[in-house]
Amino acid sequence: MRRETREEAGIVCGRVAYFASQPWPFPMSLMIGCHAEALSFEIAVDRSELEDARWFEREEAASMLLRRHAGGLMTPPPIAIAHHIIRAWVEDGHGFA
Repeated sequence: MRRETREEAGIVCGRVAYFASQPWPFPMSLMIGCHAEALSFEIAVDRSELEDARWFEREEAASMLLRRHAGGLMTPPPIAIAHHIIRAWVEDGHGFA
């Protein structure tokens, strides 16, 4: 997780906590979801890996979960592990903030 985050977004991570996992659509693969503590805050997107990356405040993420974000941004649907990672951070304070 630390290596991927640094390679794809340029963000250095410290503490990492496993959150959950779900099947990945490739045969015999598993996607894991984690919460991580950022040690750096500058983002350097590797455009061959990611289209975009940015930081969000907890309140802004909450509005995305409710589909009420002023800019029309939304979280992934509940079938996606990313939805549950974000919801846990917003509602329960899980993760590192």
